[in-house]
Amino acid sequence: MSRQKAAGELRSARWFAPDDLRSFGHRSRMMQLGYGEADFHGKPVIGILNTWSELNTCHAHFRERAKDVARGVLQAGGLPVEMPSLSVDESFTKPTSMLYRNMLAMETEEMIRSHPLDGVVLMGGCDKTTPGLVMGAISAGIPMIYLPAGPMLRGNYAGRILGSGSDAWKYWDERRAGNITDQEWIGLQGGIARSAGVCMTMGTASTMTAIADAMGITLPGASSIPAVDANHQRMGADCGRRIVEMVWEDLTPDRIVTEAAVRNAAVVAMATGCSTNAVVHLIAMARRAGIDLTLDDMDALGRTTPLIANVRPSGKDYLMEDFYYAGGLRALMKRIEDRLDLSCMTVTGQTMGENLEGAAVYNDDVIRPLSNPVYREGSLAVLKGNLCPDGAVIKPAACDPRFHLHEGPALVFDSYPEMKKAVDDPDLDVTPDTVMVLRNAGPQGGPGFPEWGMLPIPKALIRQGHRDMLRISDARMSGTSYGACILHVAPESHVGGPLALLRNGDIVRLDLPARRLDMLVDEAELARRRAAWTPPQPRFERGYGWMFLQHVTQADQGCDFDFLQTDFGRPAGEPDIF
Repeated sequence: MSRQKAAGELRSARWFAPDDLRSFGHRSRMMQLGYGEADFHGKPVIGILNTWSELNTCHAHFRERAKDVARGVLQAGGLPVEMPSLSVDESFTKPTSMLYRNMLAMETEEMIRSHPLDGVVLMGGCDKTTPGLVMGAISAGIPMIYLPAGPMLRGNYAGRILGSGSDAWKYWDERRAGNITDQEWIGLQGGIARSAGVCMTMGTASTMTAIADAMGITLPGASSIPAVDANHQRMGADCGRRIVEMVWEDLTPDRIVTEAAVRNAAVVAMATGCSTNAVVHLIAMARRAGIDLTLDDMDALGRTTPLIANVRPSGKDYLMEDFYYAGGLRALMKRIEDRLDLSCMTVTGQTMGENLEGAAVYNDDVIRPLSNPVYREGSLAVLKGNLCPDGAVIKPAACDPRFHLHEGPALVFDSYPEMKKAVDDPDLDVTPDTVMVLRNAGPQGGPGFPEWGMLPIPKALIRQGHRDMLRISDARMSGTSYGACILHVAPESHVGGPLALLRNGDIVRLDLPARRLDMLVDEAELARRRAAWTPPQPRFERGYGWMFLQHVTQADQGCDFDFLQTDFGRPAGEPDIF
């Protein structure tokens, strides 16, 4: 047990304890809020960073959950202060919430550094809020605990169980084929999202909260609890109580987010059937902690980690509610504990091994035994080749196996509107072997790296009964998506990556077992095309967007800002003047 911090050593004491004019001002303003000195003197001040918004449906319950956290903080003898944070919702933000993940990370770091906080509870869940909050808190370095929003209830319409995103894509193709009536379409819209909480498939939201859980920065198993379950309320209060204890113990992120913890998170991600977005976010989170996680590291873990969570879209039958009832993430981690470093410290003050004691699986079809996995290798594979020298990502378990070895002619689109118009042309010159390509959709080209990578199947093929084809993009894909989609092509076409040189009719070859993606064009021809290539105009000329374009790294490096990574320079120290 580490030494307990004394009251005079609290970070907030630097604001409130001295007998000087500046501290007089701080204390008087606390009294303006109705607090007496007994409320904040010698007590840990806990920031509750809340990403609630009326346009963030995933976090609709967070106003109430913040009260649960505050109750726990008060019970443990701390002072809770709720602070609104940027709410980067996935559903409404254009062009993409990914454009603002780094803004949330910057805001989180600076809010913590500039205010009298001894510890923070980070309230997130919708896709980019988990990495954004965690990246900022790692950089800030004070005790923190992550409170995941939890999945929504499973969807339902006309006796059919619906999964977020996955069934939207599925039934949209059927509607385009003329198989869904207006009345059915309205019913599906009303049934697919039935409560507060994040997508109830193993999409990006549940992937990232599972990663946070496996990294040891949530309470054990917190990521699996449905948003509207009473256990979620109790977990919120537990977070409030525990963060106060963490402050006294001085249990800071550098003691938790270690190289071994990041590896644990990557292994668990693979075993859950994670979103392809996990690659970008986990690399960014790791690098904030000074850990050089690479695409090659992720691919190596993917080759040796079986996918055992039978949850859509990589699994076939179940949703996150079922996963929770089957034992949740603790049960899955218990099943693969021989692949994890159980000595890693967690926010509980105990090791991961201690946290997993007593965990059990209650449904072997939802959380499969290692002898009967959903897929023998992990969720993701990393490709290299002359189309993606710095890497690209595919989700093998979520696509038709016939595409694992494939050659076909490229059909190239330079913009999403161009592609969207073409796929609805019933006379489009396309075959099942065609490789659809969308470029200018990466971090700079999108701008912001939008989720355009699951290109719709052309109507001409849908009417022939086809529901999958090989698709390539420098964009991302929603974690709820499925199909033979190759994503995150790096370097992106907008900065002159090889994808910019591909032309209609060029033969593209995918060799998934060999982890290769190539265009069958000789080097001399590629050199001629490269010499003739003209850089496109930048997407922004001012403001945050301009800063984003100047400093965002490529997909294989996590898309963080270069000036926020640990090798750029030392972080600012605590200000001497308050």
